[in-house]
Amino acid sequence: MYSVLIIEDNERLRQMLMDTLKSGSVEVDGVKTAEEGLDRVKEQGYDFILLDLRLPGMQGMDALQKIREIDSKAIVIIMTAYGTIDVAVEAMRLGAYDFLTKPFDTDHLLLMFKRAWKERKVEEENLLLKEVLKDKFGFDGILGKSQRIREVMTLAKKVATTDSTVLITGESGTGKELFARAIHQMSKRRNYPFVSINCAAIPRELLENELFGSEKGAYTGSVARKAGKFEVADKGTILLDEVGDLNLHLQAKILRVLERKEFERLGGTKVIKVDVRIITATNKNLLEEIQNSRFREDLYYRLAVFPIPLPSLRERKEDIPLLAEHFVIKYCSELKKSRKTTSSDTMEKLMQYNWPGNVRELENTIERAIILCNGPTIEPHHIWTTLRQEQKSPDTLREASLHGAKLAESELIRRALIATSGNKSKAARNLKVSYRVLLKKIKDYDIRIP
Repeated sequence: MYSVLIIEDNERLRQMLMDTLKSGSVEVDGVKTAEEGLDRVKEQGYDFILLDLRLPGMQGMDALQKIREIDSKAIVIIMTAYGTIDVAVEAMRLGAYDFLTKPFDTDHLLLMFKRAWKERKVEEENLLLKEVLKDKFGFDGILGKSQRIREVMTLAKKVATTDSTVLITGESGTGKELFARAIHQMSKRRNYPFVSINCAAIPRELLENELFGSEKGAYTGSVARKAGKFEVADKGTILLDEVGDLNLHLQAKILRVLERKEFERLGGTKVIKVDVRIITATNKNLLEEIQNSRFREDLYYRLAVFPIPLPSLRERKEDIPLLAEHFVIKYCSELKKSRKTTSSDTMEKLMQYNWPGNVRELENTIERAIILCNGPTIEPHHIWTTLRQEQKSPDTLREASLHGAKLAESELIRRALIATSGNKSKAARNLKVSYRVLLKKIKDYDIRIP
């Protein structure tokens, strides 16, 4: 149940809209001038306001601005018989949710209400969840209400107020750096630097210089003293991401920092003292790395004082709808696209997929879907570029060859269809196959082009 105010000077249209909306169990009021409408908004407030642009006295655009000043949460939909793109853009800029040109189908209006209401509830749920997490854990950037993610947040909250070293483990894309930042923000070091370095992204011969800095002349091209990440992070927190990729030489230097809180710059002899909290993260099994003599056992036990294992997205699938809707809102805003919702079929497909790339893959999938989707609803075919059906791994070379050929063929057809804007005849000519063969392949591979 929601409330609607109709500001429309045409009495017949106003009454028709009121009768239509009342039949749907909606609380409806109607007025004929903007001035009357503003008084009503001040008195009680409304969830939706249908506002005509051309009114006696104050005009709709002026009324829109005043409505936004009185109640910024009201969803305002503009109505006019004089619709132009310029007017629509201006109305949206001033805060209108959407724009209808008279005459319009009331079924379309009801669908617009339903879509806007759903988005309002998702936004409110996201804000509420963020506030709850911020109050309880300080994790306003982390979304999730599953038992697994709440357990992890509880662990992070407990260790954040200490200076203990933390080892965050989990698959790629699970949010290890996000948790490290949250722990820093909740700690007594929050007003000092948080420095992150990906140990796998920097060539090994340069990593020591990045971590510990160097003196002038330490190597060819070194023309000035350089402060390393540990020095920059003094009194704050340093995150060593992908710590399992450190070579044994650097592992020994990290161990010294942990034990003595000191190091020397590359090419220097001066001992530099630092007060820094160390958080590490990895997607590797460090115990296996120890068994294979690739990771120091003594360093492992110093790093793993407080381990936090992050669950994969497939282990907390109940969080997918909330995460997906959050990313839809985020990328509609960032990409300047109109508001969109996900269909039930789309959500079912998202729930069925196992997400090997975890939350990062889900976010990328939704961003791509927003780009592909031109209408108000994200359908399953908008996410074909990311989601691939899980198939049984081939057992023989022949099976592997056939499997690879099918994947290559499917991708080639998709590219051809995109290049021809979905024109199958042109795509068939470009691929040098008959139209009939192309149609069969499209059906066999379930290829859909938005």
